[in-house]
Parts: sequence; structure tokens; C-alpha cells
Amino acid sequence: MSDEDKLNKLAGISFSDYPSVNSASEIETLVCLHGIGGDDKSFLPQSIALSDEFRVISWNMPGYQNSDAITPVTFELLAKTLKEWLETLNAGPVHLVGQSIGGMIAQECVHRYPELVKSLVLIATTPAFGGRDDSFKDAFLKARLKPLDEGKSMQTLAEETVPLITGSKVSDESIDHAVRSMAAVPVQTYREILKCLVTFNRRESLSNITQPVCVISGSEDSNAPAVTMKKMAEKLSHSEYHELEGAGHLVNLELPEASNDIIRHFIKKQISHD
Repeated sequence: MSDEDKLNKLAGISFSDYPSVNSASEIETLVCLHGIGGDDKSFLPQSIALSDEFRVISWNMPGYQNSDAITPVTFELLAKTLKEWLETLNAGPVHLVGQSIGGMIAQECVHRYPELVKSLVLIATTPAFGGRDDSFKDAFLKARLKPLDEGKSMQTLAEETVPLITGSKVSDESIDHAVRSMAAVPVQTYREILKCLVTFNRRESLSNITQPVCVISGSEDSNAPAVTMKKMAEKLSHSEYHELEGAGHLVNLELPEASNDIIRHFIKKQISHD
């Protein structure tokens, strides 16, 4: 079965679904939430490797691939869309695995709908965007939107951006993979999700998360610095922290085997505690 054959659409969300080959009666479900320049294939290494034991579902965020767009694009509405999709899937409670803004959406979801979440795996993400004032946010948006305002295509933007956000251990294959995903993002979707990104702030809510959390950072990630992610892990009541040397922002795609080992061990630990 090809990757395309695994694509589905429910509740306005397109997604890939890798059922477990495990014959156990109760199968844990991992739901993967990609970053701004990604799609469901951003978690393909996890979908393939971890489906030997778990069901691995990766969504396409609203506006991405064949998923319906939402208006306005806010974290509240993204979390509500995720909730309604999970309910349609009849898959909850699940283990949410989120990278970058996907990790922010996972945080928003667990705060608003804790009953749907068994655990969190937060990859290359933070509890809030940027600093405590608007100057950094404004500069960030201006810098990210300027190339599009000047007429650059998403293909060109992807080819320029991906090598800058990945680490020293990334393979050419992973870079090509990430470029294809980012190049496929519609320009308007990219603009709207960037504007949403800079509004995220759950910094003061971290201590309210009671679910187990696995935090995975890249040592060379400048977007979600390892030092920031370590501090986040320390503020969580039930967490474990992992830093992968040589990884940049696309940690799970850059170092898939190490990422998969961490995720697998974490999920199995939760199963043994149930």
C-alpha cells in the first residue's frame, strides 16, 4: 500500500492512517501534528517505524493538503477542530505528538480538552512564542512575510529555509523531504498560520498539565532552543527531557531513529503504568 493509499478525510481534515500490525486487543493511538512548513508526511519516519506497535495517525492542519481551511486561524479554533476530528475518528484518548506549532496546538488541546489526551510528546516547540512584548513578534512576521510580499514562490522559500533550520546531522534525503512538504503549503495558508503562531502563550499554564509529557529538543535548533525546552520540561509536573545532538528544528525528520526510540520507550512506559 502506498502512502497516498493511506490518506483519508474526516470532519474536514485529511490525514494518513497507519494501523498497527500488532495483534494486541488494545492498541495505543499516536496522533501527529506537523509544523508550519510540514504536512502529514513530516511524520512519515514515525508512521512507518512505530506502526509495528501503535496506530499512528498524522493530520494535515486546516488549510494544508486537502484539509478544509478555517476562519479565523486561532489556536482556540485549531484545538476545537482537532477535538472534533478526534471525536469523529473515535480515537480518543490519544497520545499527541506535536512538532513546532503542532506542539503548541497539542498544548492548547490538552488545556481545553484534557479528557482527549493520554500523554504529550512535544518536539521542537515552546510554551509561548517569542518574548514578552510585541517587538520580536512584529520583526519575525515582517521577516517571514517579506519574501512572499516580494513575489517568491513557496518552492523557492522552502529551498532557502529548510537548510537554515536543520542541524549538522541532517541528510540530503531529509532536506528534500522537508522541502517538498513546505513547497506544497498554499501561500495564503502560510501567511495566516504565521500570524496565528505569534499569538501563542501558554507559559503560565504549564503547571496545569497533569498528563505525562516527553520533551524532545535539537541541540542546534534556534527556533525552539534546547535551553528553552529544558526549562519548559522542568515546569511540567510529569515530564522527561531529551536533547538530540546535531539536530535542528525538524528533529523527528532529521534524526528519525533516535526520535523513534525515545517516543516508543515513552509510550510503552505509559502503557505499563495504566
